[in-house]
Parts: sequence; structure tokens; C-alpha cells
Amino acid sequence: MAKIGFGTYRISDRNPEHIQAIKTAVEEGVDLIDTSTNYMDGGAERAIALAFQPMPTSAIEHVEIVSKFGYIQGSTLQRIQEGEHFPEIVKYADHIYHCISPEFMEDQLTRSLERLNMDSIGCYLIHNPEYFILDAINHDLDRNETLDRMFERIEKAFVALEKEVQRGRIKSYGISSNSFAKESKDPEFLPYEDLVTIAKRAAKEAGVENHHFSTLQLPINLLETEGLKCAAWAKKNGLRVLANRPFNAQANNLMFRLATYEEPHDYYHHLNEILTMTDDDSLRSVHNMIAQLDDVKHRFGYVGEYEQFLHTQVIPHLQNGLRELDPGAVELLAESLDLFLQEYAKMVAFECTKMTKVQLKEKLAGCDKALQECALKFLFEEENIDYILVGMRKPSYVMQVLSIVESF
Repeated sequence: MAKIGFGTYRISDRNPEHIQAIKTAVEEGVDLIDTSTNYMDGGAERAIALAFQPMPTSAIEHVEIVSKFGYIQGSTLQRIQEGEHFPEIVKYADHIYHCISPEFMEDQLTRSLERLNMDSIGCYLIHNPEYFILDAINHDLDRNETLDRMFERIEKAFVALEKEVQRGRIKSYGISSNSFAKESKDPEFLPYEDLVTIAKRAAKEAGVENHHFSTLQLPINLLETEGLKCAAWAKKNGLRVLANRPFNAQANNLMFRLATYEEPHDYYHHLNEILTMTDDDSLRSVHNMIAQLDDVKHRFGYVGEYEQFLHTQVIPHLQNGLRELDPGAVELLAESLDLFLQEYAKMVAFECTKMTKVQLKEKLAGCDKALQECALKFLFEEENIDYILVGMRKPSYVMQVLSIVESF
């Protein structure tokens, strides 16, 4: 039966609640934490170090840290743009570069260990190497030639990772790829059947008898099941499978949150309060924004879509609308706005739950419990999955997830 692993995609070292969530998970028996060099620009790894710092060695010695490298974002991207060089960088977009060269891997592992305050970690994964394929698709390059070059790059990385095992900085390595979960006919699909052979060649070149390729990570959930083929292959070949995105599913070209949220009782109270407070010509733009938000609360595909809209559109608009007010008035209004936006996020989640159940009625026909319970149960019943990675930013969420698992 699979175990729960702690996912740190949105965990920050600046949020005490996130750090406490890690501590709670470890205290409750979670023995694998998944992170990456680019999660919160290294903040996720620093959060793990902060969580572990006050804990006794006996409490954390059984916990495996899995980290990843490949993305060039944030401060790492800034380093590159300021002139630092690594071979074979893929410039996929203005804000996303990607690299899996041995030189980049060594740099990133060094920085990960420093942030984690550790000398060694359990497993180091190549993070979405398919960016090389995605870039080739954008440039209309031949797929077979692209794959040949892709596997050459992976083999070079494997050799370097084998050497890191010899150095004692990692115990094993693997690949995390969204493309493992694609259909084989999909242009973005990353074939996996030759990876063990490549690992054997890499071990030989590194001068060791047995390879240390141990782990595959990929999206598998109630709606996205293509990755189960990859998981079955992995288990046949002695590899471990980490399933990510258990609750954030793609179907019909849309994103869905596989979780049930209740309607917030205080939403309309806070809505009416903020509309009354902003019913003034000087605050007309803020008033209109709140009214428009209420009108479109049911139109977000999933909670993540709203969160992006909040940070890119809503908050800048509200800040601009409050700019000319007296500081005292801004402080009073900001408090009410914050309460409203908290309730609004809950209302969006509730509306998304309703939409998910309607649009996926046939696929969820056997689900008579909360969506998150059905989603976890589905994964726990899959014999080829070792860990289900769940992002848990609050101690209460840790306890909720673990209580669901205990009920199976």
C-alpha cells in the first residue's frame, strides 16, 4: 500500500505555518519529503532545514529528502542572465530556462545541500527533462533526432549522478516527468522503456557495478490514469514510483481540483460590508471590482486559476484604487478587504466543487464521499504506486489527509 509523502511545491521558509506543517507531518510518521531547487526559489528547501533544526536526530533520521534539478528560474535565472554560463541550456521562455548538464546538476546539488543544511540526501531527480522535447516541438524539429539527443543528455546526467553517489552526496537518483503520464502517441511523451539500460551504461562509465537509478515521479490521479502504464513498467524494473498531483487533475483540456469544499457561511456578510464601505465616488473602482468578483465567482476552472488572477489582476487593481486615500482609512478598509478575499477564495472553491461534480459526473459515478477521499482511495488501491505526494501547507491539512488514509 502506498504512503503519503509531503510535497513542498508552495512551501516557503517565510511562513511559520508551512514550517510547522513539515514538523507535524514528520511527527505523525511521514517519512518522505519531496522538494526541488526551484520551489519558492529555494525557500522550500530552507523551510525543511528550519523545520528539522529543533527536532531530535531520532525524529528525522528516518525521513528521506527527495529533491530535483533542471529548472532555471528566480535567482538562478538572474545569475544566468548576468553572465554565468552552463552548457546545453534550453531557453524555453523568457522566464523559464532549463538545463540538465552535469555542470548545472553539480551546482544545483551543492546549493540544495547548503539550503537543506545536509551533507547528503536520499534521492536527486532530473526535473522535467522533456523541456528539451517541448522546445524542439516549438522549433518543428524531427522527433526521432530530438529523442536521440534527449537520451544522450539524460545519460550524461546519469553518469554525473552516479559519481555523486560515489561522493556520498546522494544515495540514488531518478527522473520526475509530466511527460511520463502522456499517451505514447502524444508529441510530448517521454519514452521510459530504455531508462534502465541507460542507467546501466552510465554506471559502467562511472566505474560502478550496479546503477543507482531508483525513482520515477509523475502525475497520476483519479482522472489522469495514463501514467499507470509507466508505473507498472517501473515496478517491473525494480523502480520506485512517486505519484504527484493527486488532487489537481487535467481532463477535457481543463484543470480540476479533486476536493470537496463547503459553502462559506460568512461570504455574503463580508461582501455586503465591503460594498457598503466602498459605496463612494472616491472608491468607485474598488466597489466595481468587488461587484465584478461576485458576478464571476462561478467562472473559475479551479482554485489555482483564481489565485493567479488574484495576484496578477485583483490585488494590483485594489492597491491602485486605495493609493490616494488617507492612511487611516486605507488601514480600516484593507482589513475588511482581507476578510472578504478570504471568504471569496472559499466561495470560489465551493463553486469549483459544484462544477467539477457536474462536468465529471460519469467519471465520479462511484464516488459517494468527499472528492479528496475518492481521489486518495483510488491511488492507494494501485499496487504500483509507492508514495502519493500531497502538498500540505497547514498542520490541520496534514492531519486531515492522514486521517483520511487511516480510514481506508
